[in-house]
Amino acid sequence: MQGNGEDHANDILLPATARAAGFASPFDRAEWFDLLAAHGFAGQGRHDARGDCGAVSAWLPLHLEKPGHFSGLTCWYSFGIRPLYDGPAHPGERGGALSDLFARLKRRAARLTLYPVPEVDGLPGDLAIALRKAGWWARATPAGDRHWLDLTGLTHDLWWESRPGALRSTVRRKAKKGVVDIALFTRFDADAWAAYEAIYAASWKPEEGDPALLRAFAEAEAARGALRMGLARIEGRPVAAQFWTVEDGTAFIHKLAHVEDSLKASPGTLLSAALFRHAIEVDGVARVDFGTGNDAYKRDWMNRHDPLWRIEAFNPARIAAWGPAFKAFARSLIRKDI
Repeated sequence: MQGNGEDHANDILLPATARAAGFASPFDRAEWFDLLAAHGFAGQGRHDARGDCGAVSAWLPLHLEKPGHFSGLTCWYSFGIRPLYDGPAHPGERGGALSDLFARLKRRAARLTLYPVPEVDGLPGDLAIALRKAGWWARATPAGDRHWLDLTGLTHDLWWESRPGALRSTVRRKAKKGVVDIALFTRFDADAWAAYEAIYAASWKPEEGDPALLRAFAEAEAARGALRMGLARIEGRPVAAQFWTVEDGTAFIHKLAHVEDSLKASPGTLLSAALFRHAIEVDGVARVDFGTGNDAYKRDWMNRHDPLWRIEAFNPARIAAWGPAFKAFARSLIRKDI
C-alpha cells in the first residue's frame, strides 16, 4: 500500500533508494525491513515515517509497539537503527527533513523509542536535536556496547601483530597441530547452513531467535555476493561455524558458535583468524563490525569500542506521554544522557 506517510501505521513506503549517511550496512536497506515485517517483527503495524526538506527525504522504519508508542523496526539480529535519506547528500536539508519527519510523527504518536542507535555520522546527537526542534521531549542514554575494528593504515599482518600475545600463540599452536580443517564459503551452501544450525543447537548459545529469518537473510546476502561463511571440522565433524557479510568496506560478524566438547582444539578461534584474513586480504575491508554486546573475547580481535544509545522521545501534546516522560527524565538525573 502506498500513502503519504501519515495515514496508516502499516503503510510500506520506504523506497529502495533510501540510504543511511556514511558507510552502508545490511541493516539500512529496504529489503531488511521488508524481511523483518514478513517475519512478524512489525508488531501491531509497520510505519515508515517520512519527512521532507528541499530535494531530500528522510525515512525511519518504525513499528507500532502499542497504541501511541512507536519503536524502531529492529530485532535481535539488528546492529542498529538510524535514519535513511533519499536525495542529494546535503547536510542542511537532511537535518531539515529529519525535523519534518518528527513533526509529522507527532500527529500520530505519544512516544518513540529507538534502539540500538550507533555512535556514527552525528548520531545520536542529530536525532535528539531534530526531535527537540520538532517539539518532542527527548533523551539519549548509553545502553549497550559496540566493538569494531578500524584497519586504517593497517595490513593484516600489522593488525595481527597488535593483537594479544595469548591469542596469537593459540592460533599458532593449534594451527600447527593440523587437527582442525577450515572451509570458507562465499555462496550459500545448504549443507554448510545445516551444519551451522546443528552446531548452534549444540553450543552454549541460547535458542536461536528466528532461524527462518536468519536463513532468509543469509540467502539474500549470498545473492548479493556479500555472504562470507566459515565452517570448522575435526575428523569430518562440524564443530564451529560463523556467518559474516561484507559491504561497502566493512565486514559484519553476525553469528558464531562452536560445540563445547571441541574447545581444546580452539576451532572457533582458528575459524575467526581465517575469516579475518580473508576479509582483510581478499575483500580488502577497512572495518570489521562485531555487532552489539560487550563480550570479553571481542576485545581480543577489535581495537575500537563505542556505546550504543537508546533514544526515548515523548510528545508533550499527549497526556498519555507525561507519566512515562516523568519517569524517564527522573532516571536521567543520575545518568549521562544527551
